[in-house]
Amino acid sequence: MHEPTLVVLAAGMGSRYGGLKQIDPVGSHGQIIMDYSVYDAIRAGFRRVVFLLAPAMRGEFDKLIGSRLAGHIEAVYAYQDPALYTPEGFRPPEGRRPGKPWGTGHAVLCCREAVDGPFAMINADDYYGPSAFRQIYAALKEADVSASPMPFSMVGYILGNTVTANGKVARGVCQTRGDMLESIVERTYVVKTPEGAAYSLDNGETLVPLPADSTVSMNFWGFTPGIFDELERRFPLFLKNALPKNPNDEMYIPNVVGELLSEGLCSVRVMQSEDVWHGVTYREDKPGVVAAIRRLTEEGLYPDELWK
Repeated sequence: MHEPTLVVLAAGMGSRYGGLKQIDPVGSHGQIIMDYSVYDAIRAGFRRVVFLLAPAMRGEFDKLIGSRLAGHIEAVYAYQDPALYTPEGFRPPEGRRPGKPWGTGHAVLCCREAVDGPFAMINADDYYGPSAFRQIYAALKEADVSASPMPFSMVGYILGNTVTANGKVARGVCQTRGDMLESIVERTYVVKTPEGAAYSLDNGETLVPLPADSTVSMNFWGFTPGIFDELERRFPLFLKNALPKNPNDEMYIPNVVGELLSEGLCSVRVMQSEDVWHGVTYREDKPGVVAAIRRLTEEGLYPDELWK
């Protein structure tokens, strides 16, 4: 039986944040959000982590976090190259921003050669809390990788706790029945308004209210390796069918999962985290995350120096 692997998506360059938010310190000894995620993952039972990077990030990334993980967890690198898995002769459409990644679906697909069993997937710039890692690790240990439909899992968060006053964010809005996911749609323009959270399909011109207690995905997924075949099959279809309509579109993992659900190819168990999510989409979000980490450290959840 293959042990679960943790996959950390860290290839985004932080355009809205104004720099490499993945490596911006939030702890008192230079710790970044990924330090706390990997620390929680180790406590939950994970023994291997795959960092998905942009190729140019490797040197700085390894210096800042990879080197200090030595002796604590096996760290492997994979790279999100826009040319990987694209059909021969494919060219990005006119109007697409140069170098723009193909999205989280393509990012996970780029980890295929580095993952050989069930795996959890997280964002590099989100703090999820220790209970989320315990729950997803237990679900992955129980998962039958040969089962059909594919048994996936997801840690859900309350929408009202995951929006920022500093700009728009993307959230996978879920419909659930009991602890099972029925549908999910990636809303790429979710904002906080005086009346609560709302999403837009026209870049903010029209806002549609969302219930504050809606369950949303923060991209903390548990997958079996069968998803790689589906991602590889669907990626060329995305390039062919979606890009002509929107040259800057991305292949989002929540939308792929939604398709698989509707086609009866997977099931998704939704687990609610006991912890509060924190994240840094914008530079103005950082002080709140720093304060939260300081409070959790003072409460004894983390040592002051994680890797000492």
